[in-house]
Amino acid sequence: MRRGLGSEGLVRRHREPAKLWIAVAALVAGTIWLCSFSSLGLVGTFYRVQDVDVNKLWRSAYSNGWRASSAPRTYWPSPPTESDSSGYLRVRLNGGLNKQHSAISNAVVVARIMNATLVLPEFDTKSFGHDESGLVDIYDVPHFMKTLQYDVRIVMSIPKITAKGNTTNLRVHKIAPPRDAPVIWYRTVALEEIKKHGAIYLTPFFHRLAEEIDDPELQRLRCRVNYHALRFKPYIMKTSSEIVTKLRSEGHFMSVHPLFELDVLESRELVLFTRKGQKIMLEYLKNVHPRNRFEERRLLGKCPLTPEEVGLILRAMGFDNTTRIYLAYSKPFAANQFMEHFAANRFMKPLKALFPRLENHTTVGPGKLDENTRGLMWSAVDYMVCLLSDIFVPTYDGPSNLANNLMGHRLYNGFQTTITPDRWALARIFTDREEGRASGFEERVRRVMFNAHFGGPHKRIHPESFYTNPWPECFCQTKAKNHGDRCPQD
Repeated sequence: MRRGLGSEGLVRRHREPAKLWIAVAALVAGTIWLCSFSSLGLVGTFYRVQDVDVNKLWRSAYSNGWRASSAPRTYWPSPPTESDSSGYLRVRLNGGLNKQHSAISNAVVVARIMNATLVLPEFDTKSFGHDESGLVDIYDVPHFMKTLQYDVRIVMSIPKITAKGNTTNLRVHKIAPPRDAPVIWYRTVALEEIKKHGAIYLTPFFHRLAEEIDDPELQRLRCRVNYHALRFKPYIMKTSSEIVTKLRSEGHFMSVHPLFELDVLESRELVLFTRKGQKIMLEYLKNVHPRNRFEERRLLGKCPLTPEEVGLILRAMGFDNTTRIYLAYSKPFAANQFMEHFAANRFMKPLKALFPRLENHTTVGPGKLDENTRGLMWSAVDYMVCLLSDIFVPTYDGPSNLANNLMGHRLYNGFQTTITPDRWALARIFTDREEGRASGFEERVRRVMFNAHFGGPHKRIHPESFYTNPWPECFCQTKAKNHGDRCPQD
């Protein structure tokens, strides 16, 4: 860095090129976005600011005749028998619940691609708050295996082999798949290895299969895994149902996922706070974040919205302070008392001032919660409450984030309303407000927010994830003009 050039100078030096770049990007993105919706005839599902009645958002979005359908629509042979299988596929899943959720569906698809037998995926118990829960502790495994019995062969463990009277374990060959590996990699490199060794162990397995696959049947298999086979254990479903019943006892409720778990902050370099909050935050993360990149990332839409920003958006849209909001987060910063205090007393206070009826699973959960309750279980409860809420508001929809999977599940669940703030478009509006240029703030926010689909069917455009939007592969129309969009017979 050149001496004598302070932070103010650096900002001025780079601001104009950044503004030009952002303006060009906005023009291109807006043009693509508008054309894509016009070609689908979905422009009519968007709202004009002056005509908006937020009370209508409590209902599901307009479906335009589409409904969820992940059943095969072409020839789909049964999975191989033990003798016909290419071999055994083992995978190890790391991260929190939602990373694991996505990886499980990828493992099923990979097993199908390779004509292999899938060994029940195992969790890395050290990667999420030292939670020792396994797949059998969180998911209904018998339901999982039964639902997929016509798709893949699944076993609980690799069987032992007997040779010359001796019984031994089958040696498993370890492979590290490339990130976002294409289908052809599994049909060539991985298939050759599994046939050679009889069993392979893929690790790490996070993001090890490309999201965009040309074969719609494989994408529909992903949906069968995500929305049908992966069902939580009965006690989790019961707890979630009891919470939703309590929340609904007084009318509609919305759920918000405030992304401020410490592991996300550290691994993704996402600074979530306003300028005043950054000073405190950076004191704690100074070893992790040696440079303050907040403004740069925020203007690019790469920072999650703060709870205060969510509150300001909702109030600008017309939701009043009687709105009941469920906050979905599982013991944030549990390992650090300073961060726990910071989140509770500084981070959430502005949102509570705008919307005092805030709840979470500790306030509406059945009975007193056990302090030793595992984090993955409460992540699962939060997931189900958000899925069943009338409106869902994500603050960030990055890869394998809870919101990422939930948005797709709510779409599949009947186009339930999801209010997805355009963080890139809102960044400048919030920056202007913080710098004293607050004139017309609410009107500017409304113009951004009501230019959206609110959970209705819409074309998936990169970088939007398949898990966020599985349309059209996992949907059909009863009176479709295109033969490929017609609903299969039951």
